[in-house]
Amino acid sequence: MNLSASLKVQGLSVQAGTTPLLSDVSFELRSGEMITIIGESGAGKSLLAQAIIGNLPAALTGSGYVELNGSSSRIADASARRPLWGHSLALLPQEPGMALDPLMRLKQQLSEVFQLVRGHDSSTAGRHSVEQLENLGLGNAARLYPWQMSGGMAQRAAASVALAAGARILLADEPTKGLDSGRRKQTVELFRQLLDNGACVLVVTHDLRIALELGGQLIVLQAGQVVEQGDARSVLANPKHSFTRKLIEANPANWSHQTALQPGAAVLHARSVAKGFGGKTLFENIDLQLNAGDRLVVQGPSGIGKSTFGNLLLGLVRPDRGEIRRAEGLPLTAFQKLYQDPVASFAPGITLRQSLTDLAQRHRCDLSGVVDRLNRIGVAEAVLERRPSEVSGGELQRVALARVLMIRPALLFADEPTSRLDPVSQREALRLMLESIDEIGAALLLVTHDDDIARSLGTRFLKFSGLSDDQLPGSITP
Repeated sequence: MNLSASLKVQGLSVQAGTTPLLSDVSFELRSGEMITIIGESGAGKSLLAQAIIGNLPAALTGSGYVELNGSSSRIADASARRPLWGHSLALLPQEPGMALDPLMRLKQQLSEVFQLVRGHDSSTAGRHSVEQLENLGLGNAARLYPWQMSGGMAQRAAASVALAAGARILLADEPTKGLDSGRRKQTVELFRQLLDNGACVLVVTHDLRIALELGGQLIVLQAGQVVEQGDARSVLANPKHSFTRKLIEANPANWSHQTALQPGAAVLHARSVAKGFGGKTLFENIDLQLNAGDRLVVQGPSGIGKSTFGNLLLGLVRPDRGEIRRAEGLPLTAFQKLYQDPVASFAPGITLRQSLTDLAQRHRCDLSGVVDRLNRIGVAEAVLERRPSEVSGGELQRVALARVLMIRPALLFADEPTSRLDPVSQREALRLMLESIDEIGAALLLVTHDDDIARSLGTRFLKFSGLSDDQLPGSITP
């Protein structure tokens, strides 16, 4: 059954004290229409979605108006929109791990939505939960906790929970982050299904391919300002503003291959390594030697074991069979990881500056070098005065990169290190990472779903294949 939906935003602005973070954003969506928001990391894309739904951080103030299905309220009046959460308005957040309860299995979380929001009894809610998860290719994940899922699985799990109550207005913040190309296409198809059924959708993304495939309207944000707005395909084909052109030129598809150092001494040996999870073999009989200067790119479908393989090489998990040996003489801190989910890798209750200061003191590092790296990749030093929850995912990911390079690792495992960054920031962050590991003669183990990034950065490649949850066909029933 098709139900109408509408979203109208007028003069939306957000301030931190007297500092403007978003200025005068306006647009209108009706049933079957969508709008995509692109721009630089930290430009206010996620803030826009948070302001609409009524979930701005306490330190920020909003102004302007939002109209949902004909009912208007001030941006500052968040309580007016809260009763609509789930029923009419849903947010798919940028960090799925933060949206899911870590102490509840996935089926139980989904079942709660069917019970508490849709009013189903326990039996019916359980049946619908199983159907939804199987439709999405997550049937095998029903009994998993969020922390047991891959990034791609958690992303789809959060989507299933967000849409379970049948909301007709969806705000999706970086919905394809951490997904392989097949799942990205299925996400685009999901949005098309929702639009065909009368929903309206707002998508925040840094992925220009997604913006092009989705079509509809497009807003380009730079430093909180709308610098270009119009039909998505027309804007991307013929950009008028210099910043829009800069974003397009920085698309990874346009990158050239980055030269690497000649391989040096071995830092790690793996022999006949195998690992399984949940009764399924992830990989087996892998022989590998990593040398200083190597750039090994690991690719494969979401949930196939790429992150597990990297964790195994770092010694964070043990192989089921086989042997992993570090080169002699390396300190315990020689192997470091740049996490896929930067929020989970920072202490939530202290500022970023305090986190970095503590690390510098513990390992006798130079904190000024971190600040210099952050300046080179576009992160203002003032960002360090905030807690992790008070900065954008893209800013936090760049701080995490600068932090891990403080240790001068012999091996850096970078797990989707730029998945939250716009193309310009992505290019600069990866350039800094390559320059830094070349400077210290480290090996790089890179997990990425982006074939263009893999082609540009890699010197060696390891591709995982086989049956995984993410290779099953799937969709969310609107």
